[in-house]
Amino acid sequence: MRINADFTKRVAVHFDETEWVASPAAGVERKMLDRIGDEVARATTIVRFAPGSAFSAHTHDGGEEYLVLDGVFQDETGDFPVGSYVRNPPTSSHTPSAAEGATILVKLHQFNPQDRTEVRKSVNGADDVQLFQDDHEDVHVQSWAAGDTIELNADQGMEVFVIDGGFAEKGEQFAKWDWLRLPPGTRTQAIAGQLGARVWTKSGHLGTMI
Repeated sequence: MRINADFTKRVAVHFDETEWVASPAAGVERKMLDRIGDEVARATTIVRFAPGSAFSAHTHDGGEEYLVLDGVFQDETGDFPVGSYVRNPPTSSHTPSAAEGATILVKLHQFNPQDRTEVRKSVNGADDVQLFQDDHEDVHVQSWAAGDTIELNADQGMEVFVIDGGFAEKGEQFAKWDWLRLPPGTRTQAIAGQLGARVWTKSGHLGTMI
């Protein structure tokens, strides 16, 4: 399966314009943003867990990072409410579930194979939170004030995911849970909407995909 797999192209996915797709686990549905592979894939996905749903135990050979957008996500290490950001490095394993339901943004099989850094952070209560940085990537949550113009310098590519509020880029409007991927070499601007924008950004990581 290949979805938005050409990393030389700008891609925009609007949450309200895409359908939920059932996963192999009962009660777990997905909106696929990009994907190379089938059930084991390099993937960026919005995943919705119905109350009481779970995945069976599995190992993330290529690592996993996720941001909790709604509800409470869980595994053996604890409960992760809205605003939790987690990085599970390559070779890590867990049994994810959501007793009361949850929605997450998750990226799979996109880590440096040597990365063994675990991250557990909350993005709540701060305007700008650096979630992770190394030689390969830079991950943030940022708050943009209403009307602000933000320079998006995607020298090595960038992803912008709207947690709340919205922005415009090249005249295209992005609202809650919309996603924009900019290819390496892009220089553009985002203009925050009337309510401002709360966004998750990841940059510096797409140059090796070209």
